[in-house]
Parts: sequence; structure tokens; C-alpha cells
Amino acid sequence: MLSSIPHLGRVLRASWVFAREGVFREVDTSDMPSMARLAIQASRLIERPASKRTGSGLPVALERLGPSYVKLGQFLATRPDVVGPEIARELEALQDRMAPFGMTVAEDTIRRALGQPVEALYTSFHPPLAAASIAQVHRATVRTPDGERTVAVKVIRPGVARRFHRDLTTFYAVARWVERFSRFARRLRPVAVVDTLAQSVAFEMDFRLEAAALSEMAENTRHDPGFRVPSVDWHRTAKDVLTLEWVHGTSLADRAGLEAAGHDLPALGRSLLQSFLRHAMRDGFFHADMHPGNLFVDSAGNIVAIDFGITGRLGKKERRFLAEILYGFIERDYHRVAEVHFTAGYVPPNQSVDEFARALRSIGEQIHDRTAEDISMARLLTQLFEITEIFEMQTRPELIMLQKTMVVVEGVARSLDPRLDMWSTSAPVVREWITRNLGPVGIAEDAGDTLLKLGRSIQALPDLLIRGERLVARLEEATERGFPLAPESLEGIGRAEARRARWGNLALWAIALMLAYWLFLS
Repeated sequence: MLSSIPHLGRVLRASWVFAREGVFREVDTSDMPSMARLAIQASRLIERPASKRTGSGLPVALERLGPSYVKLGQFLATRPDVVGPEIARELEALQDRMAPFGMTVAEDTIRRALGQPVEALYTSFHPPLAAASIAQVHRATVRTPDGERTVAVKVIRPGVARRFHRDLTTFYAVARWVERFSRFARRLRPVAVVDTLAQSVAFEMDFRLEAAALSEMAENTRHDPGFRVPSVDWHRTAKDVLTLEWVHGTSLADRAGLEAAGHDLPALGRSLLQSFLRHAMRDGFFHADMHPGNLFVDSAGNIVAIDFGITGRLGKKERRFLAEILYGFIERDYHRVAEVHFTAGYVPPNQSVDEFARALRSIGEQIHDRTAEDISMARLLTQLFEITEIFEMQTRPELIMLQKTMVVVEGVARSLDPRLDMWSTSAPVVREWITRNLGPVGIAEDAGDTLLKLGRSIQALPDLLIRGERLVARLEEATERGFPLAPESLEGIGRAEARRARWGNLALWAIALMLAYWLFLS
């Protein structure tokens, strides 16, 4: 588990930084074993004085520990089901900003990735504008048949893959250790959490995958009003380099700049919310990091989204689940919302549909008694997930990511228009999805899909029968002759028995020496 010296060293360093920044002072030790409680109390002795702390303990500690820990914190901010809502909100303050690396290193990376020197690829290449844990961004220009065009060039940080791999192995070691010794933590499946983090980081460190996400989003939204993504320059894109159209626009974080440019802020808020709901429900593919720094408004008034390192997906069942929930709350049909949870299999069948509907009513009626600007769709989903815990609803990571993204989108939309009516804004998109997918057209498509799956199953039936016949024959042979073992299995059993014998002999010698020592003393 944690027996490896490098793992142990990294865990001790992280523990020291957490203790210095006062992370452990908020830990509830009442249900901990005595040794763990003593260790937490001892860590308070090295805590930095409050007057010398520069911010909230956990984000500061993660930033001090480096890029892998910053990514871990940002990922856990999307999983309040694992760390709790308070810590998740605290982790949202993490800033993924790092010192840039040199121009020579960036140019060498581009040359190795694209097989040509920078001068042959770009007519100009400027110093980095922003640097984060995985990459930094440069402004450049390229020559096209229509003249020169400005582009953004994202270059991977040197050695980042090796460092993330090293730290992820330590995260795995800690997760396995926690799962082994903590029954409470086992329910949260820490190893599965690290699995998801590792997959997310792997996606972020291959810029071809981000380019593919941009291409898919562009295809999905090509006819959508008021939303677009920058185009990808595939000829200048590889695993370690991503070249995109430069976005000429104003950040959604710059309210004064938006007003000065003459943009309609309430209209932008409505467009942002409706665009996100279209992506989630219609396409099942959404940008999962839609903070204002990743959103711009171009001169035509379109919202332009960048940085597709983190995306979310919803299957058809999850999309129907989301649409019916929102529609049910809009129509105050709580029994329908309850039935959707049970039909989707999210709430166990041993629970009561009527009691669950009553719990949902306790949320919905609060909302309908308030004015539009006081209604939070994100708060609704948060309360909904809290209620479902009482009814033993299993955690669904894709729905948690959706809920967290909706919190961010709602916050940005309300910053543009504090009086934004979330329900009247979302209702047309939800109703459109309901009509399209649960109406006659949707029913016909579902029937067609079912017939297609049935046809494939019938087509595969002869192969299944042949494989079944072979399996029965092998079982009959095994019954008569016993189960054969591969040479590797026999060799492994031999090694295990040899180890067991050695340890048994050592134990016998130890007992003999103890008896001899006792007899000698007596």
C-alpha cells in the first residue's frame, strides 16, 4: 500500500503542508479512532499562525503542493458527493495559474510535435499570454489564402505527463489504503474517484482530444443562435500542441467592457442558459467548465466558449431524466418527477413513490412561492440530490457534474441579469425536448431502435448457440477430468506455497528462540 518510500515521502510532505496551512483544524475527530484523533491533534502544533495565513487553508495548501494537487482540488470541486458541499465551494477558489516556461522550450515542443520549426508553421509567434498547470497559450499568426489570420497556440508544459503520473500513483496508493482501513470512506469509492481524475487528466493532456471536443461541439451547435466555438487548425494540432482560431471578443467576466461594447446583458444571460440546456439535453455533450474566463462575446453578440479540457456526457436516459425533472417542477407535477426517478432506476424499488413525491413537493412548493429572481435552478438540483440520499439514491457522477456546471452557468447568467427568470428562460428548451423525444416522433424512433436491437440479437443468435454448446461440452469434460490449470497458475501456486513455508519456518524458529530464552532465564 504505502510501503513504497517515494509514496511515503510524498504523503508526509503533503501532510506537512496541510498541517502548516491549518487544513486539519476543521476536521471532525469525534468518530475517529484514538490514534487518528491523536495524530490530528499533534498536527495542530505545527499550524501556521492565523496572522500569517494568506487565504483559506485547503486551496492554499493544494497550490503549494503543485499542479497535480491543484487539478485534484479542481476535480473534487465538481464532486460534492465525495468532499461535501462546503469543501467543494472552498475548492472552487483554486486558481490554476503558474509561471510560464521559456520561448525556446515552447518552440522545441512545437517542432517535435508537428515536425517543422515554428518559423515554417507560423508567420509570427509571441511570448505566452497565460500559463496553467498543463499548458500555456501563445498568440501567433498564420498565412492563409485569404491573408494572415491570428490564432491561439496551446503548448503542453514540459515534463507534466511524468509528474502527473508520479503523483497519481501516490493518489492511488492513498485511496487503496483508505478503502482498506475506513469503512465510511469505502462507500465513497476513493479508488474510483482517482480513476475518474486519471481519465480526466489523460484527456486534458492530449490536445487532439480537446480539438475533437471542439469539433463535436461546433457540429452540434452549427445552427444554434447566439453560441459558437473557435475553429480548430488541424494541420497545426498534435498531442502536445493545439492551434485554434483567435477569439476577438470581450470576456463575460468584464461586465463594464460588455456594456461599453453595447451588448444586451440580459439577452446574453438568457442565451447562455438556453445554450447550456440545449447542449445537455439535446446533444448529451456539454462544456463542464463554463466559468466567465472561458466565455467571450464576439462583435456579433455570440457567446464563444473556449478551453474544452473538461466536458460532460449524458446518455439518453439521463437526458430524459433531466428534462422530465425540470418539466415536472415547472408544471408542479411532483408524482411524475418521482416516477421518473424510479423508472430510471435511480431510487431503489423498495422505496415509496408517494413518499418520494411528498419529499419533492417540499422542494417545489418553496420555489413556486417566490419571485422569479429568487428561484435558483441549481439550488433546486442540489436540494433534490440531498433528498434522494434519504431514499438511498445511488451517486451518479455524470449528474453531479451536470449539477455543478449548472451552478456555474446560473451564477454567470445571474451576474449578467440579477432578475433573470430561470424557469421561463429554460421552459422553451425543456418543452422542445419533451415534445421532440416523448411525442409521436420520439416514440417512433424508440420503436425503430428497439426493432434494430432485436434484429441484431436475432442475427447473433446462431453464434451464441454455438458458443453455448462449446461451453456445455467443456463443463462436461471438466466434470469428468477436473479443471485443468495453466502452467503459469501452477507456478504461481508453487511460489505462494514456498513463501508460506518460509514464513512458517521463520515463525517456528522465532518461537523456539523465545522458548529457549525463557528457559534460560528461568
